Amino acid sequence: MHQPDHDIRNRLMLARLPAMPQILIKLIELLQADDAGMAELAELIGKDAGMTAKVLAVSGSSAYHRASRGASLEPALAALGTDMIKTLVISESVFQTFNSFPHSGSADLRPFWRHALGAAVVARDIARMTGYPQTEEAWLAGLLHNVGRLALLAAAPREYGVNFMARDDEDLCAVEQRTLQITHTEAGAWLVERWNLDSFLADSVLYHHEPAERLATAHPLIRIVRLAHLTVHHPDAGEAIATMAGHCGVAPRDLDAVLKGATRQVQKAADYLGIDLAGAEDVPALPVAGTAAIADPVQARLQEEMRNMMLVAEMGQAFSRQQGQSALLDAVTRSARILFDLGTTIMLPRDAAGQALVGVAAGEQQGRLAGFSIPLGRGGAIAGAVAARQVALLARGAAQSLDIAEEQLLRILGSEAMVCVPLLAGQHCAGVLLAGVAAWQLPAMQKRERFLLAFGAQAAAALQAALAQQGEAERRIAHLAQEYREASRRVVHEVNNPLSIIKNYLSVLDDKLARREPVVAEMSVLNEEIDRVGQLINGLTEVRAAPAGDAADIARVVDDVLRMFRATAFIPASVQVLVRMQEDPNEFEGEADVLKQILINLVKNAVEAMPGGGRIEIANRGHVVRDRRLYVELAVADTGPGLAPDVLANLFSEVKSAKEGPHHGLGLSIVHELVRKLDGLIACRSGRGGTSFEILLPARGGKTRPAALPARRADNNPGATSDPMQG
Repeated sequence: MHQPDHDIRNRLMLARLPAMPQILIKLIELLQADDAGMAELAELIGKDAGMTAKVLAVSGSSAYHRASRGASLEPALAALGTDMIKTLVISESVFQTFNSFPHSGSADLRPFWRHALGAAVVARDIARMTGYPQTEEAWLAGLLHNVGRLALLAAAPREYGVNFMARDDEDLCAVEQRTLQITHTEAGAWLVERWNLDSFLADSVLYHHEPAERLATAHPLIRIVRLAHLTVHHPDAGEAIATMAGHCGVAPRDLDAVLKGATRQVQKAADYLGIDLAGAEDVPALPVAGTAAIADPVQARLQEEMRNMMLVAEMGQAFSRQQGQSALLDAVTRSARILFDLGTTIMLPRDAAGQALVGVAAGEQQGRLAGFSIPLGRGGAIAGAVAARQVALLARGAAQSLDIAEEQLLRILGSEAMVCVPLLAGQHCAGVLLAGVAAWQLPAMQKRERFLLAFGAQAAAALQAALAQQGEAERRIAHLAQEYREASRRVVHEVNNPLSIIKNYLSVLDDKLARREPVVAEMSVLNEEIDRVGQLINGLTEVRAAPAGDAADIARVVDDVLRMFRATAFIPASVQVLVRMQEDPNEFEGEADVLKQILINLVKNAVEAMPGGGRIEIANRGHVVRDRRLYVELAVADTGPGLAPDVLANLFSEVKSAKEGPHHGLGLSIVHELVRKLDGLIACRSGRGGTSFEILLPARGGKTRPAALPARRADNNPGATSDPMQG
């Protein structure tokens, strides 16, 4: 090997040529195994976020009239069909690979792409006509047949730059051999071989300039690519085309049919891939019937805007499916890297007070980002971008000076420059997206400012929605926790009543057992109270609805309550208890245990309000009609000192009372809730002569709401009234 030859190959090795994308390698393996069905394609594409976005964008374009254009991959794949999916994956992978070649930005690639897509279209159609089973492989071979020209441009930009745009023929190969000691066919084959593909792709690239007579017995893929190259690059080489067509078994009229549709298919493929072919009119047009219209630059820009809008919309829907702020931030940064070819990307959300941008622990920079903060009111380029609501491009050594925080961010991002995108949702800024880029990328970022801002708006909307959901969830949890704490306090308060009764009855039992007296009645009361304790505790975890239509005897409930109090000596001798019951009405609709709990609280409160003695009256005052509904009025009155006006105003709320202990102030609020549970009403009258609680219990059959019954006042005693007959 001559030294110059060795030198150019070393330069190719050092040129940092990109590797074949893994998704393309996997697809080729599926194609060779004939396993590329819809399920396998969906699984493969779903692992590549960039390819997924491309598939969704193409399936959502006007070319595919889908009734629903959601961000789901499976419907998108079904709309495109397996053939289109394979073509799109291959083309997008190669396009991204080509564009990442070193120095590719220094040359106009539009003519290159026009020829590459033309060769791919023709090669695929020839493969179909000749029965070659791997039509997608033929498409890929057509796309790659001139990849060696990009490789030489990357390895020797100074020597090869002038020849990159030259006509692709045998003369070019001779110049390449003379100046670089390697042709673009050899360089392309060498590059494809590095990808370790189990295919004749490398050979089809190597031999696409071979004379037709040498290829008569070559592998079908080699002959197909050679014929595609001739028809696209040398449409005037009639004899060579006819010879190769004969080697491939293609009739002249069939080849003419392929060529007639080639230009339209090339433009369609270019549109899907986002390749702008406008301005490539200096390249000889493909030999089709008529002249292909050259895209208007304004129209091209509009198409780009529409493509960007579709991509942004798809991204927004993808963001909305993320669960939690951490997953959302990861999805946004990952999508930004893929969509805009960014380096390390981070997000700094705005704090709750809106005064600073704060770091969120994520990725490899968890420690540093967790404590990072940029105040918005102290100036700086990033704060200025937020205030101006525009993209900021920052670089070391640029005209604008960077503050310490911005220099820190550049070190965190590991780049010489960064792009700052404010995340704007209406008039609100949710934070900023910061990404490391190379300095030479800044002009391209400036041109894509509208696209960047649109992407930021989708991210901001998703972030705001995620924060709102998180806040709502936190409020619900706090509300449930508060409700549980209140319910726990009420249960503890109410459990104290039966526990006190049980304790007193145990004392009575002790005395009776010592005297060998029967204790059946006392044991029955103990069982009832123990059951009531269990019911109260179970109330913490479940709501037990009252059986519909149950009726309870008011007099029996009153008698049970007083019997318990008297048996346990809870009511002192200085307190007189008067009971005034009626034979009819004496029944109400509801649970006896609930009324029992109400009376225990009211009688207990009345006794405690008269430490020096007094009188308690429990009276059934008969029927009362309120709001066209029939009730039975039950009153519990005492002759105590009465309630102060401020206490009376908040009587049924949880307020501090004069009683000691951790559960003071809960009793009457619980009574109020229990009355409501019975679908009843309660009011309180209080004055110097004492306090009266008047309870309206639903009368049995009272839901029929009689048209007219005389309404009765509970009593004519003067005094204040607390929330008369409130529910």
